[in-house]
Amino acid sequence: MVPEEPAARILMVEDDAVIREATQLTLERHGYDVTTAEDGLEAIESFEKIHPDAVMLDIMLPGLDGISVCRRIRETSTVPIVMVSARGDALDVVLGLEAGADDYVTKPFDTQVLVARLRAVMRRAVADPERPTPATGATVESFGDLELDREALEVRRAGTTVQLTPTELKLLIEFANNPGVVLSRSTLLQRVWDYEWGGDGRLVDVHLQRLRTKIGADRIETVRGFGYKLRA
Repeated sequence: MVPEEPAARILMVEDDAVIREATQLTLERHGYDVTTAEDGLEAIESFEKIHPDAVMLDIMLPGLDGISVCRRIRETSTVPIVMVSARGDALDVVLGLEAGADDYVTKPFDTQVLVARLRAVMRRAVADPERPTPATGATVESFGDLELDREALEVRRAGTTVQLTPTELKLLIEFANNPGVVLSRSTLLQRVWDYEWGGDGRLVDVHLQRLRTKIGADRIETVRGFGYKLRA
């Protein structure tokens, strides 16, 4: 008999007791192992203790706010993070993404949407065996001083390893799969974030900004009115 895989561990950080308890029950019904925290400091302690597979992080928290917690986590980990915004405020969302979050949902949220977002960010954290490889069969590709090692899932710039989050890495791989091809925001949302329709273009813009900072601002070109492309 094949042993069952352990349930994915979710750290949910939410100060509203009603939302916290209801969401925990929903996630547990979907098979997740959920640990909760009520404030930022407790979130950091819980994260270091349980090493979750994903984090659901409210922006507005007592003491240490969610954006600060996200930055602290990103100092040592690339774990998938879904931010939760009470207002859907544009500034809150952008600050959360710039701090290192992979995706976000706004309150009140549909629990099915939340579960889908969590599943998507965790899929991006796992190597994709169906990821296309170059026609040459090489697992290491070079773009100027940038190297993408598909087998090791590593990126190097001028010989130095670049630390990318799973979302940033998948975004770069999508461009590497289509060198010189213009990819629209909607295409990237579908292929990288697994959005089947619609989606927020800010996800693409902010993640591209972070990616450019790490691999070189001129590596990915903006084609106004159409999208982005990787310089061949």
